[in-house]
Formats: sequence, C-alpha cells, structure tokens
Amino acid sequence: MKRLTLLLTIIGMLTATNSQARIVLGEQKKADINVGCLFPLTGRGGQYGQDSKIGIQLALEKLAAQKDIYPSIKIIIEDSRSKSSRATRLVKKLVKEDQVRFICGVVNSSIALQVAQVTEKENVFFIGTDHASSRMTTSGKRPLYFRVNNNTQQGMLAGAKYINEHFLSTPKKPIRISYIGPDYEYGYTAWKDLVHALKQQKVNYEIVTTLWPNLNEPNYFSFIQALLEKPTDLIINSMWGGDLIKFIQQANSTTLFQHSRFANFDTGGNYEVLATLGEKMPEGLILSSRHHNNWPNTEYNKWFVNRFYEISGRYPSYAAEGAYSGIMAIAESVQLAGIKASNEVLKKTFEHLTLNLPEDPTGFSSYMNPETHQLQQVISIGTSTKDTNLPPAMRLLHNWSVYYPKTQAPH
Repeated sequence: MKRLTLLLTIIGMLTATNSQARIVLGEQKKADINVGCLFPLTGRGGQYGQDSKIGIQLALEKLAAQKDIYPSIKIIIEDSRSKSSRATRLVKKLVKEDQVRFICGVVNSSIALQVAQVTEKENVFFIGTDHASSRMTTSGKRPLYFRVNNNTQQGMLAGAKYINEHFLSTPKKPIRISYIGPDYEYGYTAWKDLVHALKQQKVNYEIVTTLWPNLNEPNYFSFIQALLEKPTDLIINSMWGGDLIKFIQQANSTTLFQHSRFANFDTGGNYEVLATLGEKMPEGLILSSRHHNNWPNTEYNKWFVNRFYEISGRYPSYAAEGAYSGIMAIAESVQLAGIKASNEVLKKTFEHLTLNLPEDPTGFSSYMNPETHQLQQVISIGTSTKDTNLPPAMRLLHNWSVYYPKTQAPH
C-alpha cells in the first residue's frame, strides 16, 4: 500500500477550484481507496460543505503524519446543493465513473435516507458524517451504512438527563415543556427521541405545545408569539444552521428568553451559530453541538481547531470534525482489513472500530456500536457564556454537564 504524503494533500488543495462543482483531494492519480463525498458547497448550507472540505484536508494531513502505513486515498467532493435528486444522481455517477467504494457526508437527514437507498443498491459503503436522524440507525438493517456523528437519539438522551439533573419537578408540579422543530424528518425524529428519553429517565413533565415551522422559514414571529402565550419552564428547539440563527435573532426582539429557559441539545452550540450571532447571542441558553472548539481541553482538539484556523482564517463548525471523522474511519478500517478485503470483512471491521477523535475527552475513544452502526461518543451540554477567546463569537459554552455512552467500548 502506498503511504499518504503531505505533498499529495497539498496538491489536492491546489486543484480545488472556485467553481465548487468538483474537488479532488489526496491522491490525484490511481489510489488504493476512492471516496466520494456529498456536501452542499453553495447556497444556504454551503458553510457546512466548505468546513467539511477543510476537515477532510486535516484528516489527510493527520494520516500522513502517522507511523503506521495507511492506504492512499483519492477523495472526490461533489456539491449536493442540498437537493435529494442531485445527490442520488451523483452517487450513481461516483460509483460508475470514479469507482468509489465509499460515499461519505450528506447534511440533510431526508436526503441521507434517499442516498442510503441508492448506496444499498450499488453495494457501496455510506459513511454518514453530518445528518442526525436516528431512523438511519434504528429502522431497518443497513449493512453498509455507518454514522460517525451523534444522532438525535444520543443528543436527546443527553438532553433528558440534563433536564432531570437541572430542573426540579414534583408529582403535583411537572416540568412544563414546549417544543419547536423543523417540519421534516429531522425535527419529527428529534421530538420522538426526546419523548422516549424523557420517559426513560422518568422525568415528570407535561407538554405545553409543539410547533412545526417549515425548513428555511423566513418569519418565526407567529411561532414565538405562540410560545409566549403559555407558561413554560423549558422551550426545546431543534432547529439548526441559518434557521436557528434567524429564530434567535427574531426572538431577541421579544421577551422569549425571559419567559422561559431555552435549550437546543444537538446543534445549538455549533460555532457557526455562535460566530454569526456574536454579541446578539443571549447568555444562559442551554446548548450542545456535535463538536466544540473549547471542549475538551486536549492537545488533539487544540490541534484540530488551530490547524483549521491556520488553513481557513476562521474556526470550524461541527461539520468539519464530522467529515474528518469519516475519512479517519475509512482509512483505519481499510488499513486493518486490507485494501482488497471483501465488503463483509470490511463491514465487520467497521462494526468493531475504535477511533480517537478531537471531540473525545482524555481517557475515552469513540467506538462503533456493532448492532446499530452508530458511533458512540461523549456528549457535553453547556450554557452560553461571555467569552471572546474565539472571535467573532462573543459567547462560548461553559458550565459543562458531560454524558458518556451507556455501553462500554469493547476491549
């Protein structure tokens, strides 16, 4: 097997054009592994794709610096434009024309479900690095699908534990919860997972209201008014990206954040949100993310965040570490199984994979659940606090509550 070199990574960076139609990183000619990645590189979700591209560059750089000899990798990034029809067409093209054995990425959960159907038919692996619907790992068997970022089930379980620890209730006074989430796959699955987790944790609660604005909703004032009309102890929001930013901006002109505590247990603490809002990010919001730039305080995470900044001039959103994790998972599995290993051998290797990632606290390594094909990771929830160490964000998360996966990594 060919050893990855830093030179190939640099060449890959130089060949990335401004058109964003197709970017090739890593080995430019014949490689041991061909990987096709689907991300939105343009439009409203374009920042996730751009950050994912740099995360992949960092993975190639990390692999090149390892003592072990890893297979050479050619990574082809295509712009999904957040459209399911385009994404599924691109999968077929990447398999047929580029002979990719792995598809990675996909931000939107609804698109991921459709991509998974195509990868199953094409008999190639699908490594999820960003979408979070737990339906991907709990409904039906997908032998060649593996996800390396937290899903809604994991995030909502941590959220339910947080509520149980930080909100007081009595048999006669349950915690009053309102929920607002996007009217599509991700929002509904997050709500279902939250209700299940609250019952599992024996939280005494009552539902005040549930609201379902459209994805990319331009005006949230009617929803905010509906939340203000009823007494609530905790508003749980499962929006992400630009939608969450717009919601908070509009809510800032009302008394919503004085009316009730506010939480987003999956994406609210994403650096993109913190940086865009700056001084307009309220303090005291209960938030989490799939990767934090200021937690854990390890050398590995500091390297990832600082190296990303050196390359891009900005700090990473969680999408970057998700893409990084996906490439590291592919490289490690192929290195262990062999470049000529059958799908069945590779599948078993993925199922027993252990990875040390930037988001892992000291003494813990992420590991795959062989039954669900969902990577098991530590989830940390904090509150937005004034902190100017990573500008343009003026608030970072602190006051951490940390939740480890229930099961233990195999020895």
